[in-house]
Amino acid sequence: MPLFRSSSESSHPPKNGESLSEAFLDTSSVRDTLPDQYRAHFDELRSGILAFCHEFDIPVETLKSKEAFGAELASKRIPPEHMAQAVFLFQRLEHLITNKEPFREKISEALEYTDRLYNLKEQYAAQAELLERVGILKEGAIIGIDGNKYPIPNLEQIAQRLYERREELKTKRDQGFTKLLLVPFGMSLDTLCETFKQFLLFYQQTHPAFVLNTNNFLYTWGGGFKGVDTKNPPKIVYNPQSFDSNHQSQTKTQILEEQTDNQDSSSFPGWKVHLFQPFDPAGQESKGFVSIPRQGQGKTQGKENPRPDLEANKTPEDYLFFLQQAQNDPDSPYFQEFGLTPEDWILAFMTHLNETGEPLDNYQNNTDNIAYLTGVFSPSSVYVSYACWERASRQACLDWRGPDNQEEYFGVRTSVII
Repeated sequence: MPLFRSSSESSHPPKNGESLSEAFLDTSSVRDTLPDQYRAHFDELRSGILAFCHEFDIPVETLKSKEAFGAELASKRIPPEHMAQAVFLFQRLEHLITNKEPFREKISEALEYTDRLYNLKEQYAAQAELLERVGILKEGAIIGIDGNKYPIPNLEQIAQRLYERREELKTKRDQGFTKLLLVPFGMSLDTLCETFKQFLLFYQQTHPAFVLNTNNFLYTWGGGFKGVDTKNPPKIVYNPQSFDSNHQSQTKTQILEEQTDNQDSSSFPGWKVHLFQPFDPAGQESKGFVSIPRQGQGKTQGKENPRPDLEANKTPEDYLFFLQQAQNDPDSPYFQEFGLTPEDWILAFMTHLNETGEPLDNYQNNTDNIAYLTGVFSPSSVYVSYACWERASRQACLDWRGPDNQEEYFGVRTSVII
């Protein structure tokens, strides 16, 4: 079977000598012909192809022509699943160069695929209903800290994204990452925390068995989350590369600006769309989220690339370093996983309680653990956030610890961001 097949994916033939090989021999020239909003998608596809060449020791020079590249592939013993991923990336890069826009899969195929493998329609409907019921969604959108309105990603957009990434997400799905979570990242944490408090109060009123400290629903040490993402400069940053002065992070405003500037198939401006492991990772329709296991109590999920659970009793620095190493290793069972932010955890808690009737990360039950939120960092205090349910004081807790803190009931929760 030829690697590059002629198909109806392209609406017209290449013009002005543009070809797949030019994307590698004269990158800037080809990239500059694309609309600004699709250049990040070009970079993503090109990087994936180069990573494939590196993994299987294929000289980049063979990309000068389809014939040379095809001959090189024929001389290699490449597993079929990796070959399929290469074909997937090449076809989409060629379509992008030719048509000046990303390839859009047939939406009916995307919806059927994601409903079968992710139960997406039901999950999306439940998420949207919860967001609207608690007051996060107003007329189908949120208001970001920049004052802009950010509509919720629709079902078709999410299905399209999952379908486009179906090959690269195959391993994560096999490991149980099928639980959808929509996070209104662009909202201020102040607003989200107030919404969280009202959710807890309303839940207690409608579920009397749920015991809540009605004098203090959400504990934050010294008001430690007040205005942390909106002050100038902000007190927290996102996506840290380390928990020190060289953190290389971004503010929420910077991330929103970047999302708006790169509105292609990989971006949901103002939002984050996650895949988690559900309470029972082996059960696609399982409700709630899997617990963080204590040391020595973890399990392994997945057949293609078995993934042992990340257990408690390590430091935030340990977890961050481990996850960063995994991002540079496609063979790692933790590849494509990231730590959470306070926004992520609040939405996960509300979803978990709504679906199971149990609080998330209830560490005082001697089974669950406290979750380090390694997706954020406070450079001024050199602290890392954590979150849990305090059963003894009957309240949710968002607080801080040093990045070298290690305790037996502190762990990490991760997700895949699509």
